[in-house]
Amino acid sequence: RGSVKDFPGFDASQDAEALYNAMKGFGSDKEAILDLITSRSNKQRVEICQAYKSLYGKDLIADLKYELTGKFERLIVSLMRPPAYSDAKEIKDAMAGIGTDEKCLIEILASRTNQEIHSLVAAYKDAYERDLEADVVGDTSGHFKKMLVVLLQACPEEDDVVSEDLVEQDAKDLLEAGELKWGTDEAQFIYILGRRSKQHLRLVFDEYLKISGKPIERSIRAELSGDFEKLMLAVVKCVRSTAEYFAERLYKAMKGLGTRDNTLIRIMVSRSEIDMLDIREVFRTKYEKSLYNMIKEDTSGEYKKALLKLCGGDDE
Repeated sequence: RGSVKDFPGFDASQDAEALYNAMKGFGSDKEAILDLITSRSNKQRVEICQAYKSLYGKDLIADLKYELTGKFERLIVSLMRPPAYSDAKEIKDAMAGIGTDEKCLIEILASRTNQEIHSLVAAYKDAYERDLEADVVGDTSGHFKKMLVVLLQACPEEDDVVSEDLVEQDAKDLLEAGELKWGTDEAQFIYILGRRSKQHLRLVFDEYLKISGKPIERSIRAELSGDFEKLMLAVVKCVRSTAEYFAERLYKAMKGLGTRDNTLIRIMVSRSEIDMLDIREVFRTKYEKSLYNMIKEDTSGEYKKALLKLCGGDDE
């Protein structure tokens, strides 16, 4: 359900040459660069990088960084990295320097599949020669840290077997760990939300509503706090609908004054080949305007054109 597909009749060397020519001489042909890169799939872009290297002995990403600037550069360079390396770079940046961008950590670790998390951990190790879990542990604290570590293990059960008894037990355990307890047993929340499969958790949330009379989200807001609460709410949202989670993140990144460009870039790049069509659909229904239009009103220049290409169409 992505908006970006493999380009038919793809030729990596031809594309590498076209990009080389677009950057040759004084000033670069940004239009040509953005048209080419946004109409190739990630797998094809990686092949273009390899072809560029063997044709010109140069690193395409380094050349693009040199030629382009600002948000447009960030977007184009993000598109050139394999998804796991893109995620690794975002997480590295989120933990660099003083202070941590918790929202970025939450967004990536709460929304990725097991396989994507395994690839991310490997890419992080490969790119930075560091252990992602150790870096996260060094950079975060408390229950927030514990849940991130559980998510990094990426070992929820697989989705095929759901036991009704366990669904009931989990719903009861969550209720007893929160609403029915003086204080909260956070470990129970971490264990169940971090280890169970999505399909299982959806049933647990239904059961929870049945026995407690309120949605699990309301209990999380009442019982947990700070970044830990935000992380748990993100996990619940992604269990219910990843597309809806991202539609909401995109809307928040653009509404009001100023745009959270890093968030906008990260989501448009990471979802363009996965579920952009679903995100657009949810966005249109939920906010009564198309994602395409909101991007159009909120951004400008080549940056805007590239984002609109990734969005892939207007649903107005």
